[in-house]
Amino acid sequence: MSDYRLFHWANTLAARHDALEDPLKAYVQASEIVFALGLVALFVFFGPRIRRAAVAAGLSAGLALLVAHFLAAAIGRDRPFVDHPSAHNFLAHANDPGFPSDHATAAFAIAFALVLRDRVIGIVALVLAFVLAVGRVALGAHYPSDVFAGAVLGLIAALVLWVPPLRERVDRLADALGRLPITTSAVRRSS
Repeated sequence: MSDYRLFHWANTLAARHDALEDPLKAYVQASEIVFALGLVALFVFFGPRIRRAAVAAGLSAGLALLVAHFLAAAIGRDRPFVDHPSAHNFLAHANDPGFPSDHATAAFAIAFALVLRDRVIGIVALVLAFVLAVGRVALGAHYPSDVFAGAVLGLIAALVLWVPPLRERVDRLADALGRLPITTSAVRRSS
């Protein structure tokens, strides 16, 4: 199935089923906050291993988004609602390049970095990232290849920071940040 046909199918499905479109739209719009607050909670309320995972996840997202910025500028691919004015655009969105998807890039970078350090938390994050990616397509903001490219880019960024010399630096940074007074007092309160 072609990229456009897959997009059209998902977009039409969302347009015809408010019971799907409404919760998907609410989640997609809140996803940045969900991922950001999730990382903050993991960092502040858990021990050193999870704190390291949260820092690695945040840095992976930053690295992936930096690369995505330059890719988007170089490729300049229009979004589906620009290419196909009859597409249903459920999100108020700028007419900027859509390849790769920034949302998918960041979400999958976070999720894959978490998977490398804690399988359970990582799998939950992967499910949330997948729903976000599907939602961005169904709601008209991206083609499937946009979110797929973001997922691959997120995976690569997480793997780059998993390389032992970089992982050790990330862990040292997380440990240093974990010694800040706000972190140590929050962990004591939650124990």
